[in-house]
Amino acid sequence: MGVLVRLLGEFSAEADGRPVDLGTPRQRCVLAALAVDAGRVVPVDRVVERVWGADAEPRTRSTLHNYISRLRRALSGPDGVTIVRRSGGYALSEPVTDLHGFRDLRAAADAEADDEQTAQLLTRALQLWRGHALTGVHGEWAEAEGDRLEQERLAAQHELTNVRLRLGQGVDLVVELAARAAEHPLDELVAGQFMLALHQAGRTADALEHHERLRKRLVEELGADPSPALQDVHQRILTADPALSLVAAGTRPPRVVPAQLPAAPTRFAGRVAQLAELDRALTTAISGTGGIGKTWLALTWAHLNLHRFPDGQLAVDLRGFSPGDPKDATDVLAGFLTALGVDRRHQPQDPDALAALYRSHTAGKRMLVLLDNAAAPDQVVPLLPGGSSCTVLITSRHRLTALLTRHGAHPVNLDVLTDTEARALLSTAIDDGEAITELIGLCGGLPLALGLVAARIRSQPDLLNDLVTELRDLGLAALDSDDPDASLPTVLSWSLRHLTDQQRTLFGLLGIAPGPDTTLSAAAALTGMPPAAVRKALSALEEASLLERRPHGRYGMHDLVQEYAATIAHELPDHVREAALARVMDFHLHTAHAADRLLEPHRQPVELDPPAVQPHPLPDAAAAMAWLQAEYATLLATQRTAIARGDHHTVWHLARTMDTFHLRRGYVHDAIAVWRAALDAAQHLPDPATRSRAFRNLGRAHARLGSYEEAIGHLDQALAVAALHRDVPEHALTHRVLAVIWGELGDDRRAMDHARRALDLYRTIDAPVWEAHALNAVGWHAAHLGDFGTAHDHCNAAFALYQRHRDATGEGANQHSLGFIAHGLGDHRQSVAHYLQALSLFRGMGNDYVAAELLDKIGRPHLALGHHDQAREAWREAVELYRQQGRDDAADRLQRQLDDLGENPLSGTRLNALHGRPPVT
Repeated sequence: MGVLVRLLGEFSAEADGRPVDLGTPRQRCVLAALAVDAGRVVPVDRVVERVWGADAEPRTRSTLHNYISRLRRALSGPDGVTIVRRSGGYALSEPVTDLHGFRDLRAAADAEADDEQTAQLLTRALQLWRGHALTGVHGEWAEAEGDRLEQERLAAQHELTNVRLRLGQGVDLVVELAARAAEHPLDELVAGQFMLALHQAGRTADALEHHERLRKRLVEELGADPSPALQDVHQRILTADPALSLVAAGTRPPRVVPAQLPAAPTRFAGRVAQLAELDRALTTAISGTGGIGKTWLALTWAHLNLHRFPDGQLAVDLRGFSPGDPKDATDVLAGFLTALGVDRRHQPQDPDALAALYRSHTAGKRMLVLLDNAAAPDQVVPLLPGGSSCTVLITSRHRLTALLTRHGAHPVNLDVLTDTEARALLSTAIDDGEAITELIGLCGGLPLALGLVAARIRSQPDLLNDLVTELRDLGLAALDSDDPDASLPTVLSWSLRHLTDQQRTLFGLLGIAPGPDTTLSAAAALTGMPPAAVRKALSALEEASLLERRPHGRYGMHDLVQEYAATIAHELPDHVREAALARVMDFHLHTAHAADRLLEPHRQPVELDPPAVQPHPLPDAAAAMAWLQAEYATLLATQRTAIARGDHHTVWHLARTMDTFHLRRGYVHDAIAVWRAALDAAQHLPDPATRSRAFRNLGRAHARLGSYEEAIGHLDQALAVAALHRDVPEHALTHRVLAVIWGELGDDRRAMDHARRALDLYRTIDAPVWEAHALNAVGWHAAHLGDFGTAHDHCNAAFALYQRHRDATGEGANQHSLGFIAHGLGDHRQSVAHYLQALSLFRGMGNDYVAAELLDKIGRPHLALGHHDQAREAWREAVELYRQQGRDDAADRLQRQLDDLGENPLSGTRLNALHGRPPVT
């Protein structure tokens, strides 16, 4: 063998009989992390976790690649194995470790019927050990893996002892077992073997005396009696049971190999990564919501790996989430022991004794134990087999956290199928690609829903269109059935059986709460409960796989689960449901209002009623912008809910509180939709200002979309309402917007007229920041008329007011204007400086809409200065932002400029022709 990687003892590598320098301890750990799975791909993340721990820094990946390169050089040779790169990870090219030799010999021993041959194979396997596994490799994983491998060695040692006892070699084992019993004084398996060896050696009295000493020690130190298995050995020795003579004579009892595994799913698709995860753990807890495919995954993997379990399979449906009561672990143990050949008449009545006997009968065996549909850890723990040679698959809608923390189970949390996996599942029943795409969307990738749909199509293919229509119109109700196992609502209902009334209420209310997901503070507002109690209830729903914890403190549900939760909400009293909705809508409205005040502190304030619940705290403008972005979908949903409830006050105020955010993000279509709803709501509100503001803001949104005729119509109505009710601020604001629109349309004189009228109106009231806005607008339009002196004077006056009142939005708009003026005067360096200052201010506020326009503008003075690379960079970024904002005309125009610039830098004449009329804030 060219290379031998040693694991079972002092860790090292040899090439052609010579030691290989493995470098640093970390490099040795990398090789060990691959060697324990030699011949199989080990994902990069798993190697990193084994070597550096779960909290490894991102740069450790590059360090890993360097270590792999060094190890490849060290292991190189004409016949040597290599470390190969595979999709997603690395692998030693073939299993050439003494660990694999040990396991191969054990497997051969398991399959061997002759005890003499079995003993020889196990002896050779144990001779490969030269001390504790992975000696010389350090770290948390190495220690845990070394301990696990030590358990494998002990299991093989026990197997060999049992075989030799069957061969009547007790006399030869007495000394060895005496030492082992002294090393493990409370190990009852070792004690039983020692007693049998003494009995075979004719020292029955010594065997009985050893039992008595152990019994006293167990009572004194643990307060427990010997296990039923050891008591059975003691009783049989005491009564000179003739069956023991079979052991002495070397007669092997008949081998019992249970085969309880249910049939494999006939139409399983996807889950490649999860199947690979199951390959790597002895005990796995598969969790997920009802209908997510946990049992399908477990059974599929089990049938693919039957060859790994020569001692058979035990399987049980624990009925944790099924009609009736969950199965009792004691009853399951009795059934398992019967399958293992233990007559029920000889099984102890005490549950602990029964579990101990089960562990004794599974220790050292290579079996699969499937514990399906578990309700709780307490139901599972007694059913965990003895030793470390069995593989256990547990499925549950609960996360079974106690099994992960106390028993080292590996978690596999299932999510919905990907579109590709869902398509593969449905394609077994249907060829229509368009129908498959729609069905995937309607079922949300939930395997049970997809399976039910596929089954119905197979049984009645002519009703495909009817089924699609039913799902589209009825949703979850279309997947109901009299057969509980084929009814998605019924399957989901079983998840509620272990919830408290408080948790069930929260689950139902989350089903009707506006938005795709929620947060702790929003859930507290929804329920009216203290945050600590809500956190506990949310954790219970997450544990039950009814709720998914998402990044940044958010919680969400699968669409079909949320639809089912809504049906639970409608079982609640009307006043409970209505009060919950009112609280959570009030929470979102008041928090959004506070956020808007932080973003635009100089905006004309609007008073709200006192909050019904405490809004989410927002310390500054950055936090306000982040909260609005995170809750944006929920805010839109909240307005839709308010419309349905006829809550005109909330409809209008939500439109206003989202307005600044819409302007900065460039969400023009959404702005139009929410202001249309606000305009409808304003007709039912007593304050006429709500109507004029709705007309004005709807007009401004249409202007941003380029719908100028519709925009001017709304703005004219805003002017009429404002004039009728002598609303000077609203009157002036509307003139400002009209000035922008007429400037966009190329009528600079009419634009200037509206800007001056806005300035005159602002000067009649004490509004210095608004006066600065109007001054800046007059300066902007004067520059477009070629009157740069007037433009400069007005913009400088605006700058002084912005500086005095610390208005960042206005200062940014002012720098925008000054950049335009400087460019028009031919001072291109000063123009670039002004544009950069404006860009910095608007980016700091998260205003991508104006940032795109500034990047568009700044390219022109750059070209005039001959800075072609800087112009290209700015325009490329502007095109990307325009595309993101749906401003395709601007993006196309700028892309043409980029294309021209790539072939022939633009001349000064061409540059002026492209200058255009940039909009202002």
